[in-house]
Amino acid sequence: MALMSVEVCPDDRALRSGRRRRALEQMAAHDLDVLVLGRQANIRYVTGAPQLWVAGTRPFGPACVLVRETGAIHLLSTWDEGVPDDIPHENLYGISWNPVNTMSALRRIDGAASARRVGTDALSPAFAQLLPTAFPNAELVDGELAMRAARRIKTAEEVAALREAIAMAETGLAAAVAELQPGVREQTLAGVMLEAMAAGGVSAPSNQEFAWITSPDHPWRRVNGDHRNGRVRDGDLVAFSAGVLAGGYMGEVGRTWPAGGVGGAPALYRRWDNLCAKLLAACRPGAAAGELLAAYDAAGEPAPPMPLARGLGMGFDPPVVSKHLPLTAAEERLEPGMVLAVTGYVWQQGVGAVFGREAVLIAADGPEMLTSSPHWQG
Repeated sequence: MALMSVEVCPDDRALRSGRRRRALEQMAAHDLDVLVLGRQANIRYVTGAPQLWVAGTRPFGPACVLVRETGAIHLLSTWDEGVPDDIPHENLYGISWNPVNTMSALRRIDGAASARRVGTDALSPAFAQLLPTAFPNAELVDGELAMRAARRIKTAEEVAALREAIAMAETGLAAAVAELQPGVREQTLAGVMLEAMAAGGVSAPSNQEFAWITSPDHPWRRVNGDHRNGRVRDGDLVAFSAGVLAGGYMGEVGRTWPAGGVGGAPALYRRWDNLCAKLLAACRPGAAAGELLAAYDAAGEPAPPMPLARGLGMGFDPPVVSKHLPLTAAEERLEPGMVLAVTGYVWQQGVGAVFGREAVLIAADGPEMLTSSPHWQG
C-alpha cells in the first residue's frame, strides 16, 4: 500500500504576522525586552509553526524566544519542516538532553546579554536557576500576562480561522445528531462525530465528552448508563459537545436533541431560549463579564459548575467567567475582537437538561454568532 505524504505547512503569513505584531505591542506595554515561551499555544501564536512530536503535557522548556528590539524569533527545532521562511535556519536551535547546552544556545542570541527584563510564560525550579545564565543582566518576570493580553483580542485573520474550525465542529455535530434514535449508544454517537470530523481533515478533538444522556434525577450529571449499557431511550435528552483543534484554533459548538418522544422537553427548551437571549444580550463591548453571570440570575436559572463563558482561540483564552470566580468576572470587560464560547444550561426534575454552546464574536456594534447549527424546535 502506498503511503500518503502530508506536508506540514506554517500558518498563513497574514495570520502569523498579525499575531506577532500584537505580541510585540504587548511586550512594549509590559516593558519586556525578551519573551521566552514554552506553552505550545503561545509558541504557535508567535511563530506560526505547528510543532511536531509535542502532544501531551510536559514540563516547561524554553522552546521559543522573541526579541522585542529586532522582532527576531528563535525556535527550538531540529528540522525546517513547518517553519515559516521569516524564521531563518540559523535561528533554530536543537533539542538537547543537557539543559546547559540549551542555555549556551540562548546566550548566543543577539540581545540576550543586554536584555533587562525577560518574561516567561511558565517556569520550573531548574530553569529558574538556569535562565539567568543565558540572560545575565535581566530580571525574570511573568510573561504570560503579555501573552494573555495579546491573545484575548483576535485579528480579522484569526476570526476567519475560528470560523473554519467551528464549521468542522458543526459537521461532526450534524453527523452525530443524524444518528440519534432510541437504542443507539452514547459511544456510537461519539464515534460518528469523531469520524465525521476526521473525514474533514481534523483528528484532534478539543474536548473529551462528545455525547451523553442528560440525567432527569440530577442537574449536573449525565445519566447513570451502567444499567442500560449506555443506550439512549425514548424521550431522553441527549447533549452533544463537538470540539476540534484545527489549524491551531479551537472550534466548539453544543446542542441538545430529544430522542423519540419529547415529554416535558418543549417547556424546558423555552426556558433555555429565554436564558440564551439574555446571555447573548450581555455579550456587548464595554460590558462587564459578570453580566453573563447576572443573565442566569435574571432568567431564574442556577449557574452551571463549569465556566459559562470563556475565551475561544488557540486554547483556553481569557476571559473565564464562572460562578466560582465572581470577582474576576466583575473586573473583566468585554472588548471588540474577543471571541467567547458561551454555555447555556437548564435542567428540570424528571425531564433532563438542555445544554448549548455558542461561539460569539464581540463586534464593535454588538454580538455576532459564529455558530450556525440548528436547534431542536418543539
